Amino acid sequence: MKEEFINILKQVKREGMDQLIEFLNHSDFFEAPASTRFHGCYKGGLLEHSTKVYEILKTKTEDSDSVKIIALLHDICKVNYYKVDYRNAKNEQGVWEKVPYYTVEDSIPYGHGEKSVMMLSEFIKLTPEERYAIRWHMGFTEPKEFYGTIGQAYKKYPLALYMHEADLEATYFYDV
Repeated sequence: MKEEFINILKQVKREGMDQLIEFLNHSDFFEAPASTRFHGCYKGGLLEHSTKVYEILKTKTEDSDSVKIIALLHDICKVNYYKVDYRNAKNEQGVWEKVPYYTVEDSIPYGHGEKSVMMLSEFIKLTPEERYAIRWHMGFTEPKEFYGTIGQAYKKYPLALYMHEADLEATYFYDV
């Protein structure tokens, strides 16, 4: 799956993409979970989730460089974000044992969508539509104070709404 992911990104004709791919290769992106307790809470979950979002998004709109960037990289903010820790839990025999779990260690506390936009902008130039789609991909899970802004963004850039829908579908229909 990693090789397929990289091959799709290599199709994107954007200055800085090679450096971005290099960054991903030297990060934990391909082994990281997608979350600590919800979708993709396992090694490689982030890669699976991002790939599924891309598969879904390209059925909603024409496949393009923008679709590849926003779907595959919308959660780049999760790079080097999760850490493995251990806690005690009872096994099937009722015996306590140490079990691994994911915890958050956010060394760059800059939000979620906005952090992904910031990180990507260090490598490639994003279009306004890409910035909006990545920034608002969480949709109405954002604080209610942002609802009006999110609605305006979706009207201005329908791709941002499609991205949110693809993220939801990947999360709730496919649990990746």
